[in-house]
Amino acid sequence: MTDPETERAARLLDAQAKAESLFQEVTDRGMIRAGVTERELSNEIRDLAADMFGVTRHWHKRIVRAGENTLETYRANPPDRVIADDEIAFLDFGPIFEEWEADFGRTFVLGDDPAKHALAQALPVIWAAGREYFRTTPDMTGAQLFDHVVALSEDAGFIFGGQIAGHLVGEFHYVFGVADSARSSVAARDRAIHRPAGFRRATSQFGRPRARSTAMQAVRSSTW
Repeated sequence: MTDPETERAARLLDAQAKAESLFQEVTDRGMIRAGVTERELSNEIRDLAADMFGVTRHWHKRIVRAGENTLETYRANPPDRVIADDEIAFLDFGPIFEEWEADFGRTFVLGDDPAKHALAQALPVIWAAGREYFRTTPDMTGAQLFDHVVALSEDAGFIFGGQIAGHLVGEFHYVFGVADSARSSVAARDRAIHRPAGFRRATSQFGRPRARSTAMQAVRSSTW
């Protein structure tokens, strides 16, 4: 019989791999382009996910943000805008694969602006360092992880632009109840991180550094 924790980790990693394949296809098809609106691009990626994997549900709202809209928080709903040349953009999607959540984001740069490219290149490094801290410090609080990711961003030369530094993912719907949902977020408030059974090995997507460039006056990435 398969250990439940091992099965949970395997299913989450499978969902993550499928989401990564989806985003790679988005890149290969050149879908991130100038002249299309954020909403149009979101719908195109939604349809691609359905064609590739039969995805019909997303556990959080699909986000495509570019230019000044990258400064908005997750909860905001800025006006739809046309993606322009020489902009930075990010995608944040939460497709559900066979009842398991993925939460995947990527930052894309249109044009040759070196400051934007420097930010995009720094994000996966910051994210990996934050994840390693999460894995090796099991008793930390959410505030400690938040502060650590902020420090990593500042050490790389950026101003941290997010209200949270990430959250846990799991089986749809959440494995924790409504009363516990706040504890899945990594925020500045000092509280222990709630790790239900299975999360110690399954949270490969612990969170997403959201940084903004001092040179560019702000850009944020969903994952990197």
